[in-house]
Amino acid sequence: MAEADPAETHQQQNAVADAAQSVDDANDLRGFHFQRLMRKQLTWILIGIWMVLAGGIVTAFAGPLLGLAAAVVALLLAIGVVFGIADSKAEEAFFDIYARQRGMTLSGKSPIPGATPLLRKGDDRYVERMLTGPLADGCEGSVALYTYEDETTDSEGNRQTNYYRYTIGLCEIPECAQKVPELYAQRKSGLKALEKLEDAFRGKKERVRLESEALDRKYEIFATEGQDQVWLRRLFSPTFIVWMTDSAPEKFAFELVDGTLCCYVSGHKEDAKDLDAMRAATAGVTARLREEATE
Repeated sequence: MAEADPAETHQQQNAVADAAQSVDDANDLRGFHFQRLMRKQLTWILIGIWMVLAGGIVTAFAGPLLGLAAAVVALLLAIGVVFGIADSKAEEAFFDIYARQRGMTLSGKSPIPGATPLLRKGDDRYVERMLTGPLADGCEGSVALYTYEDETTDSEGNRQTNYYRYTIGLCEIPECAQKVPELYAQRKSGLKALEKLEDAFRGKKERVRLESEALDRKYEIFATEGQDQVWLRRLFSPTFIVWMTDSAPEKFAFELVDGTLCCYVSGHKEDAKDLDAMRAATAGVTARLREEATE
């Protein structure tokens, strides 16, 4: 077997390093990997074999003109497959670079403990990527691309799987477990007129009402029944409320259960700006909870 050319390998490593300097999201390296794959001799050998097979089979059954058309279609499909491979490699490279640049550890698809209601939803649940390490100075935790699945069956017995995707921030705050066993800041949904009816079915959770119209427009806040309301009012200080309403990531929400904080936004965020915002938001909520828990 021929040995790799050291000069070529070094050149490729330099190209990857140069590309990594300006990586802002999972798509930034897609063009780089696509061009790299399309320059490989093996790629074109496989594409050629696929075109010959497709064109030859169709020619045998339908004539040379349709055989030529089949070969062209095979070429386009093959290029699409190469693009898909490049896209996957670009995403992997982005998260690896992001983790290294921020001193975090990257892990792949794995199950996740059901510490909060969001993390217990669905018939199956897992993280597709998890970044663990510093969220901010003095705050360690994780940011992950989380998915849960719901299976439904129609009247004819056909099964369908629905996927619900979130970007989550996780942090352990054991000092909060006694002060506030459960606390939920959910995005506002439903009609205000139905709040009393909805609250009747919430079990041992009660709505927290604070004197902020801006907060009330965006969030519904719930805590364990009988929770110290004075403590909650101190927690939701004016500056914290302003941050939640004006500066938190779009559609941001959080759950705190037995000392485990889970912050979340809808969708998988795959760019540095959004991931940084999620890290900062999780660290900010953690700091506020710790500050009030240790008062």
